Amino acid sequence: MKSEWDFRRDVVFVCRMLYDRGHVTALDGNVSLRLPDGSILLTPSGCCKGFVTEDELIRIDLDGNKLSGYGKPSSEIRMHTLAYRLRPDVGGVAHAHPKTCVAFSLAGVPLNDCLMPEVILSIGSIPTASYATPTTEDLPKSLEQYLASSDAVVMERHGAVTLGRDVMSAYFNMERLEHAAQTVYMARTLGSVRSLPPSEVERLMRIREDLGFKSPAPRCHVCGTEQAHDASSH
Repeated sequence: MKSEWDFRRDVVFVCRMLYDRGHVTALDGNVSLRLPDGSILLTPSGCCKGFVTEDELIRIDLDGNKLSGYGKPSSEIRMHTLAYRLRPDVGGVAHAHPKTCVAFSLAGVPLNDCLMPEVILSIGSIPTASYATPTTEDLPKSLEQYLASSDAVVMERHGAVTLGRDVMSAYFNMERLEHAAQTVYMARTLGSVRSLPPSEVERLMRIREDLGFKSPAPRCHVCGTEQAHDASSH
């Protein structure tokens, strides 16, 4: 059985990966993990994710109360606790500022087209939440309608948040999200981008169902198809 220190190492590893891949810079971003006892490990406020250490992580409860640790919890604490309250299946949350995703939101271009089968099978549709002031109560309110059924949400002008069955899965979903954004960007520079036909989206949905994906699905804004969506168990 994993110890709390093992879980702390997992969070630190994900922080380093986000930093090394350029998904966060300076003091940006935050990462959390749900422990077996239901409490949450969270990165502290004002720390560089590339240099954070295991003993700096703070443990909080689902209401955001600090249980242990010497620093101040991340200012985005409410976004994390909301995700855990809405989704009992979620064990890890990552918030980062992947450049291509942010660029799409600045340009007002959504990423929730049904374009690539890999995206539908892994993270499904990618909604964009309307702008909300960071660190305020407005931010979790803007995310609530999406986090209940989506494992990857772009936040207008403010990066992205991804969920997973554990913290590593949350990181992988951030990688998938940014990779999808980069691919769509390159395709758009080459010419028009064609969506998958609704019949193929339906087929991919059936494959997901056969694989055991059960969660509610967001609607593709291009073809209007409800997509089966539960990357947390993928």
